[in-house]
Amino acid sequence: MMRRTLGRSGLDVSAIGMGCWAIGGPFHRDGQPCGWGEVDDEESVRAVHRALELGVDFFDTADVYGAGHSERVLARALAGRRDQVVIATKWGNVFDEGTKEITGRGEDAAHLREAVTASLRRLGTDYIDLYQLHLGDLAIDRAADLLGELEALVDEGKIRWYGWSTDDPGRADAWGSAGEHCTAIQHDFSMMYGSKPEVLETAERHGLASINRGPLAMGLLTGKYHADSRIGPDDVRGSSLPWMVLFKDGRPAPEYLARLAAVREVLTAEGRTLAQGALGWLWAVSDATVPIPGCRTVAQVEDNAGALERGPLTQEQVKEIEALLAD
Repeated sequence: MMRRTLGRSGLDVSAIGMGCWAIGGPFHRDGQPCGWGEVDDEESVRAVHRALELGVDFFDTADVYGAGHSERVLARALAGRRDQVVIATKWGNVFDEGTKEITGRGEDAAHLREAVTASLRRLGTDYIDLYQLHLGDLAIDRAADLLGELEALVDEGKIRWYGWSTDDPGRADAWGSAGEHCTAIQHDFSMMYGSKPEVLETAERHGLASINRGPLAMGLLTGKYHADSRIGPDDVRGSSLPWMVLFKDGRPAPEYLARLAAVREVLTAEGRTLAQGALGWLWAVSDATVPIPGCRTVAQVEDNAGALERGPLTQEQVKEIEALLAD
């Protein structure tokens, strides 16, 4: 069973984590859906339990997912097992738990302290293993002002380590250089984008974990979606948010379906499912990567966790995929 060290923290985690965005259920910003639609909390709990049975012990959520609901469901699922898992969550968005609406941004140290207190309460724990800034575009100087408060929270035992969820290598470099207890950069990364991004190279240079959100390209790399697929209006993939490139107008973007078709045979070699091949590619391109595929059903957990037994793709397969995507 594959394991990885979470950056310079020394924390030993399963080589994949369970992404907990979807189990939060619906929430919105300016009328646009930010969740993945309605969710069955009982199935979410079963999915977490199955992940634990299959050796997955790293769980990534955020306070804003479902406006606090994801953290609460995760707490319920992990009750009595806190010492068996590594929990990561995020802060930075201001939201109303009642209306499930994002109402603003919390960029200062005062909000940071309020947010960690609220997450600890919802998660039912007295410490968070990895606490991540969820504002990927926050100015570097504003983010630097948070480091002192984060170090104070480490000293108080409320968090163990921290990181930044950002796709920008300059921001990753800033915290990798200045953050004593910074141990991870979370960024969007999947085989769909082909080559190794600069933010991953920055993480490697600083000895940080590269936590990969969207490792299955929001579901495209499971093979579930095709040209006629239509996403519902309550799903973030059906939104018109500017960063939504994998789906357009609620349909899979044709250029990404074409990329999947080009590499399908390589990914499914040796009996892997598409998802297992896509996760194996991420492990093959770097020793720092820890993908966190989102799950909300037992079946999804079982498919993803199956990748742990098969391990990374070979370097020959990585080169073959690179060549196919370059055509």
